[in-house]
Amino acid sequence: MNESLYGRLGVPVIVNAKGAATRLSGGVLHPEVTAAMAEASAACVDMLDLHAAAAAEIAAATGAENGLATSGAAASLLLASAACMVGLDPAAMARLPDADGLKSEIVTIRSQRNAYDHALRGAGARLVEVGLADRFAGAGIRDAEAWEIEAAIGPKTAAVLWVASARARPPLAEVVAVAHRHDVPVIVDAAAELPPAAKLRSYVAAGADLVAFSGGKGLGGPQASGILCGRRDLVMSAALQMLDLDLRWSDFDPPPSFIDKGLLPGLPRNGVGRPCKADKGAIAGLLTALRRFLAESDDERTARWQAPLDHIRAELDDLPFTPVGGGIPRLALQLADGAAADRLYKALLAHRPVIHLDHSEMEAGRLYIAPNCLAAGDAERIVEALRILWPREGGR
Repeated sequence: MNESLYGRLGVPVIVNAKGAATRLSGGVLHPEVTAAMAEASAACVDMLDLHAAAAAEIAAATGAENGLATSGAAASLLLASAACMVGLDPAAMARLPDADGLKSEIVTIRSQRNAYDHALRGAGARLVEVGLADRFAGAGIRDAEAWEIEAAIGPKTAAVLWVASARARPPLAEVVAVAHRHDVPVIVDAAAELPPAAKLRSYVAAGADLVAFSGGKGLGGPQASGILCGRRDLVMSAALQMLDLDLRWSDFDPPPSFIDKGLLPGLPRNGVGRPCKADKGAIAGLLTALRRFLAESDDERTARWQAPLDHIRAELDDLPFTPVGGGIPRLALQLADGAAADRLYKALLAHRPVIHLDHSEMEAGRLYIAPNCLAAGDAERIVEALRILWPREGGR
């Protein structure tokens, strides 16, 4: 394990068996991705030209009318919120996050609320919750229904938010139907939904107006990168609220395929989405990762991720591992109870190198090993650590 850079900084290198969590710096980039980032850093370009080129690739990959490279899925959500609130009105763009007098309500499903929807509020929107998640509360089987979304739509509604997951209710098609009946756009938060690759296109195909993806999770791009794709005018609005626009109107000459200058009464000021910018290296890395993701089949990707899990399971065949399928395969390690899982988890954090597992189900006594952020040799490091720690922590 090469620790020369981090060693100089005094920062210990970890084994990331949790997955592409930002707090753990995401994954290990493929050499093609890092090479593209380095190559991009060696020259200067007009960022309008680079963004336009990225928009074309993103649109082709997602089936959307337009696309935008951003600094992450949360950035994409903030920009989506801003775009739905102000459209192509430069005066309204200049006011955000002050949304008084604007369409500023985003209808959201109560069971889909999460900390990341703070990004939508960051643009000045107010979230309007609908539905009761009886199925999660143990009080029944129902969740939000389409008629509740429709009842919440009013004159101040800017958009409807739908957070993609296998358990999301109501289905996206029903959400799109009621929202579009009132000419209200639908934003889909699909940050962590890749793979499979089909999901790159499925949300736009289902009628979503804007879709946010993380670039640094299943896509394998830089951690601080993301995609916003969807309707041409809304992505255009998002781009205008993110780009550096400190230039004269007469000098503003964007590629029409990306931004249609003829639809604007004047040049907006630098907008609320300015902190969401992606630099040239991140855009180059994102596009390279996107091409690699599309070139590799889902089966090939799964097999590549499955290999280190198979090694761990074979070397530790006396441990209670259970394979878990899904877009990203995992190994579940079942302990006696939550206290035992906590002891082993903390012991792995005290180990050198530090090993992070997914402890999202620790209370049930389960820890997970995810393969998508493992570096070369990390599978063996996990094996060595568990051989030492399991008899003392997990096996008692």
